[in-house]
Amino acid sequence: MRLGNPFALLLLALPLWAAWRQWAARRDAPPGHLALPALPFLGETPAGPRAAWMRLLPVLRVLALTLVVLALARPQTPKDVRDVRVKSRNVILALDISSSMKAGDFQPGNRLFVARRVVGEFVKRRQNDLVGLVIFAGRAFLQAPLTPDLDVLQQTVKRVDIGLLPDGTAIGTALALSLNQLKNLPHAASTIVLITDGANNTGRPTPAQAAEAARALGVRVHTIGVSTADTGSIALNGVWKVGNTAARLTSADEVVLRRVSDRTGGRYFRATDPDALSGVMDQIDKLERTEVKVSETRDYRELFVGFLIPALALLALDIVLGATRLRSLP
Repeated sequence: MRLGNPFALLLLALPLWAAWRQWAARRDAPPGHLALPALPFLGETPAGPRAAWMRLLPVLRVLALTLVVLALARPQTPKDVRDVRVKSRNVILALDISSSMKAGDFQPGNRLFVARRVVGEFVKRRQNDLVGLVIFAGRAFLQAPLTPDLDVLQQTVKRVDIGLLPDGTAIGTALALSLNQLKNLPHAASTIVLITDGANNTGRPTPAQAAEAARALGVRVHTIGVSTADTGSIALNGVWKVGNTAARLTSADEVVLRRVSDRTGGRYFRATDPDALSGVMDQIDKLERTEVKVSETRDYRELFVGFLIPALALLALDIVLGATRLRSLP
């Protein structure tokens, strides 16, 4: 059930005020009898049923007013619910921009240069989808929220560079931030694609905790580990290079990434060169084009009549009793 006009509930203050006013009027009412000498022989005369019924009239008015307010709030229940198949997807791309992404084992350029190019091509193919971008290093940052404007997103991807965030690899934080963008969307049509070349070494939550959250929401996480088995060198200022110093994706790092994907129903991929990374993104592109069945509510049944009719009946009863059986004279 939902309310078509929930702000009408603020009017519930009116029946509360009416009830308080009735109570205050009874408390401060003047004596209902004249002060006469005591007549002990009459004894105490109990109040008749009419006096008891007189107390019912204010209650009828308060109840009627309450029901009117509930009717104005327009309670509704789903009437026309249909299962529709949609192809549109919600994809968050989480891209590692830590300093290790400078490694020159992916030519031409470095790991980040190749990742930007491949991600840009992936974005270009996702027509009719909502795609967003999260970048992460020592912290995570939402570079682009979910958007259908893929041209703008491609330009945003091109401007991503190392040094925008403090160094480190906060995989769990990046996943948590990505999930926050998807939590209110159909989970069956939502996916996170995480690209990194290292192990989580900072931030909260941990990758395992973030994976549990994704599993609870029903969001798949595909993880991609980028680095060759024999990493090359790391480029310093674009000219000088120091050999054999690039961070290497170890088997232990791969285990963590694989667990994240397995736990959420996604897949783990290892990309050892630019062509392999392009092939991985092609596979993910095909995996995330399956149709998803979503329940769509197209119409609602109005329930206000069920509150309005009893309200009118109570008001009518109040008027009839006040004019006949419970009529009072000045």
